[in-house]
Amino acid sequence: MIKQVRQLDRVIIRFAGDSGDGMQLTGDRFTAGTAEFGNDLSTLPNFPAEIRAPAGTLPGVSSFQLHFADHDILTPGDAPNVLVAMNPAALKANLSDLPRGADIIANTDEFTKRNLAKVGYAASPLEDGSLAEWRVHSVPLTSLTVKALEDVDISKKDAERAKNMFALGLLSWLYHRPTEQTISFLETKFARKPEIAKANIAAFQAGWNFGETTESFSVSYEVKPARLAPGVYRNISGNQALAYGLIAAAVQAKLPLFLGSYPITPASDILHELSKHKQFGIRTFQAEDEIAGVGAALGAAFGGALGVTTTSGPGVALKAETVGLAVTTELPLIVVDVQRAGPSTGMPTKTEQTDLLMALFGRNGESPVPVIAPMSPSDCFDAAVEAARIAVAYRTPVMLLSDGYLANGSEPWRLPEVAALPDISVPFTTEPNGQDGAFLPFQRDPATLARPWAIPGTPGLEHRIGGIEKADGTGNISYDPDNHDRMVRLRAAKVAGIDVPDVAVDDPDGDARVLVLGWGSTYGAIAAGVRRVRAAGGKVAQAHLRHLNPLPANIGEVLARYDKVLLPEINLGQLALLLRARFLVDVISYNRVRGLPFKAEELAAVIQDVIDRDDQQVNGSD
Repeated sequence: MIKQVRQLDRVIIRFAGDSGDGMQLTGDRFTAGTAEFGNDLSTLPNFPAEIRAPAGTLPGVSSFQLHFADHDILTPGDAPNVLVAMNPAALKANLSDLPRGADIIANTDEFTKRNLAKVGYAASPLEDGSLAEWRVHSVPLTSLTVKALEDVDISKKDAERAKNMFALGLLSWLYHRPTEQTISFLETKFARKPEIAKANIAAFQAGWNFGETTESFSVSYEVKPARLAPGVYRNISGNQALAYGLIAAAVQAKLPLFLGSYPITPASDILHELSKHKQFGIRTFQAEDEIAGVGAALGAAFGGALGVTTTSGPGVALKAETVGLAVTTELPLIVVDVQRAGPSTGMPTKTEQTDLLMALFGRNGESPVPVIAPMSPSDCFDAAVEAARIAVAYRTPVMLLSDGYLANGSEPWRLPEVAALPDISVPFTTEPNGQDGAFLPFQRDPATLARPWAIPGTPGLEHRIGGIEKADGTGNISYDPDNHDRMVRLRAAKVAGIDVPDVAVDDPDGDARVLVLGWGSTYGAIAAGVRRVRAAGGKVAQAHLRHLNPLPANIGEVLARYDKVLLPEINLGQLALLLRARFLVDVISYNRVRGLPFKAEELAAVIQDVIDRDDQQVNGSD
């Protein structure tokens, strides 16, 4: 059979099934092949919070969405072109996101009366005509997999588990993905279980062969590699990039790295990744709780290491007192908050931007800390290096606000030239700095207002440490009112004076009257929405904040330059609240807290609406 090959510029695929069907692994392997092929890509894993929700139910559905293209893309895509549904629950949970005319590849073996009843289907949607507006490919994935593995010495249950590899093979054929990397991965992953490795490889190859020979798929698709800037690339998730950034920062700071952490979703992978790299002088400590983790990290900072602690929202609340201790002792500490949907336990596997106000103000007393936020998975690397630069140069704790979308999502990352990384090392104090050989632990650098960093045990540099207020200069315990006022203002001035770059504004013609401002992980959706509006003839400017405290020096001038400022946030308007209060600008908030990132189409419509309303006001005044 001669099959047609059709060229596409981009595709969005969503793998969906029960949380035990291996959808995350399937998505990861398809992504790896896509990255190897050279497409630009962006991913959105979406999985239940429960370790194992009831099989075949809506709460148990796990999905993985991948957007890949022959050009630069910014988001995992608004809606899938292809849905691989491993059971009725996966179909029902995702059908509303599927545009009319999209492809559905359904595992017919799982559309039994029992499984249909679990999700409220009276009859199979594959047979009752309710899916007439979509292109449905009914494939008995489970039975085809078992049939393909008849000669492999494994149980029927183990054979059925390989159906995700059959699906991966079929999709790899359908979109011309390379196969060698997946086969090599399976050989390595199951090296101690050769029959399981053999079964998964056979299932993968059977899926490929099925696509090649079946009449169900008469067309395959090709998405050519993207034209990316020259360099060496790899696919990377936000948590991986953040871990690598911390390693690079420690090397560039010429400090050992110490991570004190308590496992928590979605930050745990940073601990897992850093624990693999002891050759770089990294020590990882899995503490008994959040308080112990940050306490150990602060102790390591006192001892001359780059102290880091990682957590998510609930953990930040527990660490707050020790972060305040780091503020008053003026020691460098990096606190990574991978934000998730809350409050309390909330939705641990879903994303939000709701910890900004807690990061800025969630401690007792006047305890300002710098706050920065990466804008994409790969940008987590640079944000980690920047957090370390600020922490060691200014002797302050730094809050780094990632989130679940960045942490679990992935994209191509061009490896930086090591020689181009900044030297962020600072000298330790080794000699007394006062008169008559005295050491003044709170004498300040006139440029940064940072106090000396003296390693415990250095002869002649003995000094007090602790949470009780210290006297300016000497560091002696002090309850003097004027001294406390002075120390509070000095700590605040130190943070306010941190050197951060101006915010850049993307305004192609310089005549836009509407500015779309964002921070953190909203960058991709905002930029994609802005692209759509501009393509339709709209004039709109865009700016994105990495530094949230202190804010860039030019932010007030930027806000005043535009008639309207639109600020989309995955919270109820936290940054908007701050900008309104400080700059008296009537920022237009657009807020959603659904545990999911914004869609580009959604933001494009909001942006266009703001432009239209501004035009009406201008024309009305004329």
